[in-house]
Amino acid sequence: MGPVQLTSDTRAVFVPSDPPRDGVLALWGDDAGPVPVEFVLPRGRAFERTKVDAHVLPLAEAIPLLLSAPEPVAPGVAALSEAVRAALTLVDSGRLSPGGVLDREDEALLRDLAAALPPEAHALPLSGLKKVRLHSPETLVRALWDATAEVLAQPAAQLQLRIEVREESFVAVVAWRSAADPSLVLDAADLAEAPEVVLARFGDLSLALRRAARAWPPLGRASDEVVLTDDEVLELLDTGGPPGVEVLWPRGMFAEDVRVTASVTLGGEPGAFRLTDLLRFRWQLSVEGETLTDAEVTVLAEAKRPLVRLRGRWVRADGFARLRRPLRTVRAAEALAAALTGTLEVEGEELDFAPPPVLSGLLERIRESPSTRVEVPADLKATLRPYQRAGLAWLARMTELGLGGVLADDMGLGKTIQLIALHLHRRALAAGPTLVLCPASLLGNWEREFGRFAPSVPVRRFHGGRRHLDEVGPDEVVLATYGVLRRDREALAEVGWGLVAADEAQHVKNPLSVTAKELRRIPAAARVALTGTPMENRLTELWSIVDWTTPGLLGSLEHFRRTVARAVERHRDRESTERLAATVRPFLLRRRKSDPDIAPELPGKTETDRFVPLTAEQATLYEAVVRENLAVIRESRGVQRRGQVLKLLTELKQICNHPAQYLKQSGPLAGRSGKLAAFEELLDVILDEGESVLVFSQYVQLGKLLLARLAERGLPSELLSGSTPVSHRDELVRRFQAGDIPVFVLSLKAGGVGLNLTRATHVIHYDRWWNPAVEDQATDRAYRIGQTHPVQVHRLIAEGTLEERIATLLATKRTLADAVVGAGEDWLTELSDEQLADLVRLGGR
Repeated sequence: MGPVQLTSDTRAVFVPSDPPRDGVLALWGDDAGPVPVEFVLPRGRAFERTKVDAHVLPLAEAIPLLLSAPEPVAPGVAALSEAVRAALTLVDSGRLSPGGVLDREDEALLRDLAAALPPEAHALPLSGLKKVRLHSPETLVRALWDATAEVLAQPAAQLQLRIEVREESFVAVVAWRSAADPSLVLDAADLAEAPEVVLARFGDLSLALRRAARAWPPLGRASDEVVLTDDEVLELLDTGGPPGVEVLWPRGMFAEDVRVTASVTLGGEPGAFRLTDLLRFRWQLSVEGETLTDAEVTVLAEAKRPLVRLRGRWVRADGFARLRRPLRTVRAAEALAAALTGTLEVEGEELDFAPPPVLSGLLERIRESPSTRVEVPADLKATLRPYQRAGLAWLARMTELGLGGVLADDMGLGKTIQLIALHLHRRALAAGPTLVLCPASLLGNWEREFGRFAPSVPVRRFHGGRRHLDEVGPDEVVLATYGVLRRDREALAEVGWGLVAADEAQHVKNPLSVTAKELRRIPAAARVALTGTPMENRLTELWSIVDWTTPGLLGSLEHFRRTVARAVERHRDRESTERLAATVRPFLLRRRKSDPDIAPELPGKTETDRFVPLTAEQATLYEAVVRENLAVIRESRGVQRRGQVLKLLTELKQICNHPAQYLKQSGPLAGRSGKLAAFEELLDVILDEGESVLVFSQYVQLGKLLLARLAERGLPSELLSGSTPVSHRDELVRRFQAGDIPVFVLSLKAGGVGLNLTRATHVIHYDRWWNPAVEDQATDRAYRIGQTHPVQVHRLIAEGTLEERIATLLATKRTLADAVVGAGEDWLTELSDEQLADLVRLGGR
């Protein structure tokens, strides 16, 4: 059977249902249908039941049929057609929803439409009633409206926009896809063909198009094709299209992966790279893995429209306004750091960094593991251990690249001999003279070591009243102190140094000190820092040393403090810590005595914490000092509070050492300190075994008290402090190594570096330093290469005091430095009042 046709004799009635969308349109007339429908029609003054054979259409099919009804039609069809048109208008305007409330104007319209219904259009009896009762015309029209609204809520077709490009313009071709049969797709341009079939399969498309146009206004410009602006194309890309509209894009039309990275252009000689160079910043873009040429980047940057065609693909140019900014310069060291971390900060934004080929090649060399490919100089009168040969190779590579480096081996692993070997290696290359800067106490050590291991090298001391730099030889080594550097920097700067080495480089850890500033003003082809503790307290100390060896690598001091140090030290930001480590590690060679390839070179080391009780006098003094100082600290702020905290900690440590130290007395000494009693017992055992011992304290005054007590007992001993003259210092070291002094008392700062005291098989730390790395340096006077006996390390700790609690805390304070370079400390003054009170309270372990 073909589709139902409307004629002038066709009659119609709407048969409502529940739910409303299941309502149907019954049609009858000349063409009998298959479904019997019962009516109650008026016959004069009475009513007569009658049945007709009707065609029954679902409302989704009936609506297009009613809207396309030809003229003339029967009154019932005309009235229902008007009712449907009214429903469409109300739905279109949002004023009609199934079961919704109508306003007065719409209610009046409903009554007018109901009044126009002829009897047969509302002659259906209500079902389920014993007595005959008809639908009222208003009820039937409202049921038709509700059903229409529900049917329209489930569109018969979905709008499609098929995007095409025609002569650099974007066109959206409008099409429809049947909801009932998704395989049926109709271009809007073909709507005029077979309108009856279109209506039957796709419904009222004009209504759907008007709805879509309200959601996306460009659709209101045309019904079949819409020429789009670039902004409208971008909107479709960003939103995916209006609700209920399917947008189809040609495959490969847009470049999906556009990567923006920062890079630099090297000027000067091809292949050259110097840290002092200023490099031109450049943007580097890649489209789906293919790098764009500079000309293509310029096209993208200067585009007059937000979409640009590149390499057969369209690229969004609306996000590249920043490419039009003036190009800035980048320091070579900054570019090197960016290559190491993979990111470069540009105007506060972290961008991926693509190093140029020259920089990539340099990175490969920097990241090479220390090797043994450099031949040990034939005129070196020593046999280098494997890790020392690797250190020589690393130093040679870094200095030849002009990058500098920090040799941060543990104390006692032979940094001095590696530097001597480096000088001999560079002498063969005619690299120029070497300047070694060191503390005054180490001048003699450096001179002796060169004389022992490189006797062919001319060495002069630039120290004392008759110092001069006349006719410095091309292979000469000049030894100078940091004090001389501060006074004679101009004279030192006039020599064309091939290498400047800063020994015990922690002496320039304060970047704002005069020493650090003057050191930076000495020109050199290469710079090497030697230190066992590249960071003792804060990251700015690491910055100070690395910024001298490799200027600019870590950026400015202010930027480093504000961003890197704050993120790592305060917030323990993992990403920042990893980025800093990635930047620093290639320029810092750190080997520990515990490393597998070094440990076999050394005998064993045993560390013991000895907890000792306070005497009654010590406990009384301790509690009184805690009580008085905490009251002041609670009322203090800022620098004043920090100073008061340090005063408290210092006084408590002095009391723990000996009441005589705190009270500034010379005696009596015996019987007043639990720590002194334990010290004497330990010393008796050591000396009875015929062994030698180093005794460290951070206080010179305590050292003098210990010396007095040992003299009382007739035990030979000597004291080395910062006031010990250099010549006498060397004599004391010689006598201890010869076995003439079994007990050597040293102040921690003066005796903790630069000494070779391998005669000692015991080390006693009479009091604790706030930084474990400093204690390690002191221990390394005995536990170093050349030591052939096991070393016993004893730490004396006052039981139940701040010393015991700090001993626990110190075990956890190495984490930060280990994460960055491998050591660290200065934290106690930052404790809260409550934390501080808990730290210094007396009692309990």
